[in-house]
Amino acid sequence: MTMTIKVYEVDREGRAQVLRPEVEVIPLEEPEYSHEFPACKCHRCAGGAL
Repeated sequence: MTMTIKVYEVDREGRAQVLRPEVEVIPLEEPEYSHEFPACKCHRCAGGAL
C-alpha cells in the first residue's frame, strides 16, 4: 500500500503555498518503536543562549 504526502505552509490570511509537490511514499513494514522523542536540534536547545 502506498501513501502520498504534500508539504505546504499557510500564512495568517489562510493562503496556502506548496513547498513540496505531492509524491508517493512507501511506509515502513515495521515502524521504529521508541517511547522518547528525538533531541531538539534548535540553536536554543543545542547549547545556544536564551
